[in-house]
Amino acid sequence: MPSFMTGKRSRLITIAAAGTVTVATAVSATAAALPSGSAAVSPVMAESQVLVNQHQVAARAAQGATMGEELRMIVITRARYALAERQRVREAALARAAAARKAAAAKTAARHPAAAKAAARQQAVQQQAASAPSGSPQQIAEQLLGQFGWSSGQFSCLQPLWAHESGWNPYAQNPSSGAYGIPQALPGSRMANAGADWQSNPATQIRWGLSYIQGSYGSPCGAWAHEQAAGWY
Repeated sequence: MPSFMTGKRSRLITIAAAGTVTVATAVSATAAALPSGSAAVSPVMAESQVLVNQHQVAARAAQGATMGEELRMIVITRARYALAERQRVREAALARAAAARKAAAAKTAARHPAAAKAAARQQAVQQQAASAPSGSPQQIAEQLLGQFGWSSGQFSCLQPLWAHESGWNPYAQNPSSGAYGIPQALPGSRMANAGADWQSNPATQIRWGLSYIQGSYGSPCGAWAHEQAAGWY
């Protein structure tokens, strides 16, 4: 037989012997684990016992993973609850602070009615400024018609009225009478009750002019009819 075959056979014998020793060791370990007086354990029974032990270890590992996931969900739930509770406490504190400010303002108003009225006027001015119309004088007038209870159709009379009086120029001034602004108020300072900026702000002038028309003629079309008949309004 060739020498290389002899070497290959020797290696196979060595591997088989090692396997036998491994199986024998496993069987011996299993037999040693049995109580005294137990019957002899076959290699098949020893291998079955090893598989059972492995299954038990795997089951315990899976149980541990499940318990770990449950613990993680508990931690997350508690964190969410704590966050919601902090938010509730914060909102409650803000509500109490707002109520305290309102109560303090009411006490101040009761003790100082003049200051309360001044604050109310200031708030009204701020609200009016926030909702102030914008655009050209004609556009501003169209936007303000509804505040006086008039339909947009009234602008067909207002437009020629103030075009004839001032050309819709907020700085227009009659050299002979001194009438001033878009509505030609006489004197111009009469428009001061509509706003301190009456000399330059078209919206202030228009608001005063519409109030004057409402009190004197009922509507822009009524004022325009008088203008056509008398030459003034």
